Amino acid sequence: MRIKTIIIIVITILLTIVLMQNTGRVNFDFLWATFWMSKLVVLLFVAVISFILGVLVGRPKRVKRLGGDYIEPDLKKDSSNTLSSEDNDYIN
Repeated sequence: MRIKTIIIIVITILLTIVLMQNTGRVNFDFLWATFWMSKLVVLLFVAVISFILGVLVGRPKRVKRLGGDYIEPDLKKDSSNTLSSEDNDYIN
């Protein structure tokens, strides 16, 4: 296993333990309304939002050169023409 996978598993286990130990109710005052909800729901909501933000921040983006041009990441490699002319002649 890779170290990244092991770290993800450990964090998931720790998050599960923290969520299961905090099931009490807590109130939230938002503007003029008061909400009562479980700490479990609040912690789970924060964990999901944090994960989504981490994915959005960590994805590859366009890189700006010194001249002002943008470099697009090469995510799509054109592999449609990988055969040599001899191979194409043999197949056809």
